[in-house]
Amino acid sequence: TRSPARSRSRTPRTVFLALQTLAVVFGDIGISPLYTFDVMFNKYPILEEEDVLGALSLVLYTLILMPLVKYVLVVLWANDDGEGGIFAMYSLICRNAKVSLIPNQVQAQPEKRMSSFRLKLPTDELERSIKVKEKLESSLMMKKLLLGLVLFGTAMFISNGVITPAMSVLSAVSGLKVGIPKASQDVVVMISIALLVVLYSLQRYATSKIGFIVGPCLLIWFCCLGGIGICNLSRYGSGAFKAFNPLYIFYYFGRNPFQAWLSLAGCLLCATGSEAIFSNLCHFPVRFVQFMFVLLVLPCLVLAYLGQAAFLIANEKTPEHIFFASIPGNAFWPVFLLANLAALIASRTMTIAIFQCLKQSISLGCFPRLKIVHTSRKFMAKIYIPVVNWFLLASCLGFILLFRSTSDVGNAYAIAELGVMIMATVYVTLIMLLIWETNIIKVISFLITFLSLELIFFSSALSSVGDGGWALLVFASGLVMIMFIWNYGTKLKYDSELKQKLSKDLMRKLGPNLGTMRAPGLGLVYSEIVTGVPAIFGHFLTALPAIHSIIVFVCVRNVPVPAVPQSERFLFQRVCTRGYHMFRCIARYGYKDKKQEHHNTFERLLIEGLEKFIQREAVELSLQSEDDVDSDEEPSTPGQIITAPNGSLYSLDAPLLVDFTPSVDTIPETPSCSTPQDPSLDYTQNLELELAFIKQAKESGAVYLIDNPIVKARKDSWFFKKLIINYFFAFLRNNCRRAIVSMSIPHSNLLQVRLTSYV
Repeated sequence: TRSPARSRSRTPRTVFLALQTLAVVFGDIGISPLYTFDVMFNKYPILEEEDVLGALSLVLYTLILMPLVKYVLVVLWANDDGEGGIFAMYSLICRNAKVSLIPNQVQAQPEKRMSSFRLKLPTDELERSIKVKEKLESSLMMKKLLLGLVLFGTAMFISNGVITPAMSVLSAVSGLKVGIPKASQDVVVMISIALLVVLYSLQRYATSKIGFIVGPCLLIWFCCLGGIGICNLSRYGSGAFKAFNPLYIFYYFGRNPFQAWLSLAGCLLCATGSEAIFSNLCHFPVRFVQFMFVLLVLPCLVLAYLGQAAFLIANEKTPEHIFFASIPGNAFWPVFLLANLAALIASRTMTIAIFQCLKQSISLGCFPRLKIVHTSRKFMAKIYIPVVNWFLLASCLGFILLFRSTSDVGNAYAIAELGVMIMATVYVTLIMLLIWETNIIKVISFLITFLSLELIFFSSALSSVGDGGWALLVFASGLVMIMFIWNYGTKLKYDSELKQKLSKDLMRKLGPNLGTMRAPGLGLVYSEIVTGVPAIFGHFLTALPAIHSIIVFVCVRNVPVPAVPQSERFLFQRVCTRGYHMFRCIARYGYKDKKQEHHNTFERLLIEGLEKFIQREAVELSLQSEDDVDSDEEPSTPGQIITAPNGSLYSLDAPLLVDFTPSVDTIPETPSCSTPQDPSLDYTQNLELELAFIKQAKESGAVYLIDNPIVKARKDSWFFKKLIINYFFAFLRNNCRRAIVSMSIPHSNLLQVRLTSYV
C-alpha cells in the first residue's frame, strides 16, 4: 500500500508536471478559438441558425478526429524514446530497417540491448512486417521517397512555426477593434509587430528563466475559455448542443456546397497545434499528456466553441472577431490581455518545437550546422538557436506586413498544418506495418480515414493559394531546396572520401614508422569514413616532418536514436597491427546529445575509452591464440600519387624514409615500433608497455589534424550539378558552423588542410 507521505510528496511534482505540459504541449491548440470561426465565416456567410450549427458540428468532429483520435490516441505512441516529430519517426523507421540515405549515419540495429530481444511467434502481421522491411531495403526509390517526405514534412513544419506567431498574435491584438471600435488595422499590425519583436528578443531567456510562469498562465487561459463558453450558453441558450448531431454537417454542405467546401480550410484551424502536441512531447509521459488533453484541454475547447456558436445564433450579424465580441462586457479587457499573453505563449511553444526539429535534422545531416545554445544544465531539450530565432522573427514580420489580416494568414496557416498532418499519417501507417505489426484492417482504416479527410481539407486550402497560400508554398519550397542541396552535397562529398581512402597494403609497405619519424604525442585525425585510412592522412605524411606516436582516426557519427549513453559513446578498432599504434575511434551521438564538449573533456574521455579497449583486447587475446590480422581488412588498391603542399610528388607505394631507424629519444622505450608481432612478450607485459606508451603520448599533448576541403563538381558534370555544388552547396558550407568549432580547440593544437575535392 502506498504511504500517505509518499503520496503527498508526489503531489507537487504532479502539479508541476501538469503545468509544464500545458505550457510546452498545448499552448498552440489553446489559442485556436480566437480565429477559427472568423476564417470559416469569411468564406461561408451566416444566413440562418442551421449555418452556425453546421459549422459548429464540423469543428466539434474535427476536434474529435484530428487532435484526439489521431494524435493523442495514436500518433503519440510513435515517439522515439520520448522524442516526437517527423524526424523522430524517420529515425525510428531507420533503426528498424536499413533505409537511411543520410551519409555518415550508423545503423542502430546493433545498438539494441540484448534485454530488448523477444521471441516472436510467426503471425500474419510479422510476415507482413518482414515483407515491408524487405521492400523498403531493396528499393532505392522507396528510400529516396521516405527521405523526400521527411524533408518536405520538416519544411512544412518550419513554415507552420512561422505562421503560428503571425496568426496567433495578430488575431489576439485584433480584439482591440472590439474594445476600441475606432482602432484601425494599421494600429493592430504595429502592435502585433512590437509584441513579436519583444517575444523573439526574450526567446533565449524564455526557454530557461521565465518558462515556469507560462504553465499557470495557460491554466488560467483554458479555464477562461471554458468559463466564457458556459456564460454564453447560460445567457443565449443551449441550442448549440444540437451540433453534436452530425446530420447538421450534411445540412451545412447541402445549403451551399461550394462555399462549405471553401470553409473547410478555416475549420481545420481548430486543430492547429495538433502536430505541436507530438513534436513537443519531449519526456512527458504519453499517458499524462493524454489525460491532460481529455480531462482539461478538450472540454475547455468544446465549451469555448459551443459558447461562440450560442452567441452567433443570437447575433447572426457579427461574423468578425467572434471570440472577443462574445466576451461579457465587464470581463473584456482582462480577457483581452490574457488572450494576448496566451498568443505569445503559443508562439513560444512553436518556436521551441522548431528548435527541436532543426536540432534533429542537423544531427541527422539534413540541415546545415548551426550554433545551438543549451539554456539548461538539467534539461537537454531546452535549447536556443540564435540564427533560426532571428530568421523566424523576420519571416513572421514579413507575413504580417504582406497580408495584414487574419483571413489571408489563415489560408496559409491551413496549408502548413495540413502538409505536416499528411506526412504524419504516412509515417505512422508505415510504423504500424513495420514496427507495431498492427492488424491490417486497423492500418487500412487509419490510413483511409485520416488521409482522405486531410486530402479533402488540403484541396480546400489549396483553393485559397491566391489569397495568401502562395507565400507559404514559396517559403516551404526554399526550405526544401536548402535541405536537399545540403544532403545531396554532403553525400557526394562522403562518397568521394570513400573512393580516395588509402589501402592497408600501403600502410604495411610503409612499416610501423609510417615511412617518417614518430614523435611523442597523440594525433587525432578527423574523417568522415569508418573503413580504411582517409586520404588526407597521406597528405599529412608528405607535409609533416614527423607524425605522432599514436594516431587515432576520429569519426563523429550520428546514430538514429535520441541519446547514446556516455559509456557507449566511443567504439575503438585497431588499424594495422599493434606496432603501428594506430586506432580508429567512432564517436557516436544521438540527435538529442550535446556535442559541445570542451576539447580537454573530449580527449580525457577518448583516452579512457582507448585504455579500456586495450585492456579488454588483452583479456580476449589471453583467452585465445593470438591472431594479429587487421581489424578492418580491405582489398588492395593501386598505388597512389600524393602532391605535397610544396608541389612535390610522392609515391606512397614505397616508404618515404626506408632507412630511418627511430632513436630512443624519439620513440619511448617500448617494443611498440619493433616488429608487429613479438611472441616473446606475454600479454600482461605487452599491456603494461602499451598503456605506458599511451600515458606518455597523453602527457606530450594532442593535436587535431582536420581536413577542410573545397568541394567542387567535376568539369564533365552536368550544368545543374555544377550550379548546386559549386555555388549553392559551397555557400552553405562556407556559412555553416564547422563540427569541430564547438570544442574550443586552441589554435596551437589545431592543424587544418584545405584541399580541393572533386565530386
